[in-house]
Amino acid sequence: MSDQPAEESSRPTNPHEIIAAETYRRSRGFWRILAFVALAIAVLAVAGRFALSNAPVGEHIARVVIDGTIATDPARLKLIEELAEDDSVKAVVVAINSPGGTTAGGEELYEALGQLRAKKPVVAVIKELGASAAYMAAIGTDQIFARRLSIVGSIGVLYQHINAGKLLDTIGVDLDKVASGPLKAEPDYDEPMAGEARASIGALVDDSFQWFVDIVAERRNLARPVALSLADGRIMSGRAGVETGLIDAVGGELEAQAWLEAERDVPKDLQIITAWPLESSGLGWIGTFLGGQARAALGLPANGAITLDGLVSLWQVGAAS
Repeated sequence: MSDQPAEESSRPTNPHEIIAAETYRRSRGFWRILAFVALAIAVLAVAGRFALSNAPVGEHIARVVIDGTIATDPARLKLIEELAEDDSVKAVVVAINSPGGTTAGGEELYEALGQLRAKKPVVAVIKELGASAAYMAAIGTDQIFARRLSIVGSIGVLYQHINAGKLLDTIGVDLDKVASGPLKAEPDYDEPMAGEARASIGALVDDSFQWFVDIVAERRNLARPVALSLADGRIMSGRAGVETGLIDAVGGELEAQAWLEAERDVPKDLQIITAWPLESSGLGWIGTFLGGQARAALGLPANGAITLDGLVSLWQVGAAS
């Protein structure tokens, strides 16, 4: 019987086995260290985000980002109301990159920015796109800047209807309904928009449209016939927007900040801090940046397909305004 300890007898003696065992031991140690470092970084990142989000902020300019398709948003509305009451916020920059959205969403932003404007300076900066309901929001501010080649305008209201009657007849599908009145749920998907149904929708669109033209004329200091002539749904560049009076000047945030300093005595060295959208936990901002910004630049919804039910003031690539 051998007196060699069991531990020593279990050790590999083959050179290849010895090398493999040593490599495994080192690899295991490396991954343990890497896991520890990753955990430490994660803890520091969470602590840092918490500290930054709760760090006291002195006097500053708040940035409200309007990105992608616009709809009503109670959280955004509450944030704007809070900015109006926050004495540390000396001005607000509304950064717009949107094709528009629902008429109600545009109206909500227009009214909220108007109330904010009554308490402190508010400037709109249109990036790639500021059309339809997004332009409606922009005119709620004191001054509108856009890039020379930004897309602006598309003043108008839209109601879309799909008549799938022929398709349904082809595949043998018949729609039927019981309604409380002749205009309930009209027009239906299996018939054209005509008669009383079309007149009813037309009156709804016209009511919203006339209000849109009125506020454009009022806020842009245009005679109503001039505003009406620009409200045929056309889009235009930022440069053309300046010429027609829809935009105040060509520029971005730097020009907006210079205007705030010159016209509203806002100190030029104030930091611009994004107040909306609210900072989310985790690393979701990466997807938001890569997805939302690019899609909004093309006039597409920020988070995939979106169905807007009701009246919309929206400009879309490849579609009539």
